[in-house]
Amino acid sequence: MDASKPADASKTVSFRERRSVPRYPLIATVEVLETASQTRLSGRISEISRNGCYVDVLNTLPTGTTVRLRISRDEGTFETPGKIIYTQPGMGMGVLFLDTPAPQVQVLETWLAEFAGS
Repeated sequence: MDASKPADASKTVSFRERRSVPRYPLIATVEVLETASQTRLSGRISEISRNGCYVDVLNTLPTGTTVRLRISRDEGTFETPGKIIYTQPGMGMGVLFLDTPAPQVQVLETWLAEFAGS
């Protein structure tokens, strides 16, 4: 074992370093619906990937909360269930997409292809 590295290096790796797919900058409006209480939050997306996005919002929901997202931009709307995987109080939260319906996956893939080509 290398003594210069922490025993559990996974705890020191940031979310950005652990991402398995590229993220792209995207400024779009988002409505977040907390599924248990039906609480609605409005915010904006600043990054998106095939697996999730970052929601800029002042009042975050707790990590582990199940949500529904509706992301809107000029090129259409993308809707999916998700789960809050991390928060930055007063700044925003990372959301993992869960069980995205096939037609919505197509919308997302079209957006990502557009970002990858620019």
